[in-house]
Amino acid sequence: MKITILSRSASISSTKRLVEAGRARGHQVRVLNPVRVEMHLDGQRANLYYRRRKLSPCDVVIPRIAQSINNYGLAVVNQFAMCGVPLVNTARAIAESRNKMRSLQLLSAHGIDIPATVMARDAADLKAMVGLVGGVPVLVKLLQGQEKHGVMVCESLQSLEAALEAILGLGHNLVMQQYVQNTGQDVRVVVVGGRAVAAVRRRPRFGRLSYTLNRGARLERIELTESQRMAAERTATLVGLEVAAVDLLDVQEGHSKVFEVNSSPAIPEMEAATGLDLASIIIQRAEELAAGSPRVGLPEPEPGAPSRRKRTPKAPAGEA
Repeated sequence: MKITILSRSASISSTKRLVEAGRARGHQVRVLNPVRVEMHLDGQRANLYYRRRKLSPCDVVIPRIAQSINNYGLAVVNQFAMCGVPLVNTARAIAESRNKMRSLQLLSAHGIDIPATVMARDAADLKAMVGLVGGVPVLVKLLQGQEKHGVMVCESLQSLEAALEAILGLGHNLVMQQYVQNTGQDVRVVVVGGRAVAAVRRRPRFGRLSYTLNRGARLERIELTESQRMAAERTATLVGLEVAAVDLLDVQEGHSKVFEVNSSPAIPEMEAATGLDLASIIIQRAEELAAGSPRVGLPEPEPGAPSRRKRTPKAPAGEA
């Protein structure tokens, strides 16, 4: 099988693991930097080029689109869909997960328990709405923030006011969420093909709150409760993600609230904590999608997408 991974660099640790896993299973794997991909449309055809050379066909695409190139990267993902190539995560699902308020609206509308959340454009309005999320401390999150950045905890009204004015003054939109005190822990669940395959509890370093795998939190493998498993799997399915990390915030024993979903979870850290070969599990799901396996959720068909190819044609000479 021919697999294309869309990633800024083959040296990124998660991308590297996917390449290793794909090749270990006998596949041809190429990594394309999305910003180097050129697109052509003429009302009848959708073509793709890489550094001005027409791309040879592939069987499936695994997107790892960085937030810094979100708009262009998602256009590239959608162009592959228009060419009839199966996607592990669609552009629509990635975009849904990237907009924190929109994804929370979707989950809330389908009965998924989430932390109390408010959004407004004015700092004074947000400050006045603190009571709706349980008072300080609160989580403040950039609406389109990256997994590595964009989350802070404001422990007083004074610090909240300063943060809101600074962030909104820079033109960023944000959401403010309930912060459940006396926990300082959260659970990350990796969901692949609608099934929870790994979970860890994240404990931040002493004196430091952490909500990402990239800030030094200690990871401990856990067994999910049935309610946690159902919440994570339903969340990924509703958003339409084949590969997702669903973050749950502990409220009380055996019960958690979904506070975020990510479409490009870090792989090596989760593998080290769980002892599982998650990269191979993702490649296996890519194989199933390439073979015509039904997608999770009920995503709408991409506009103009032709039927999937059953096999990869031989690449003409001169193609990339």
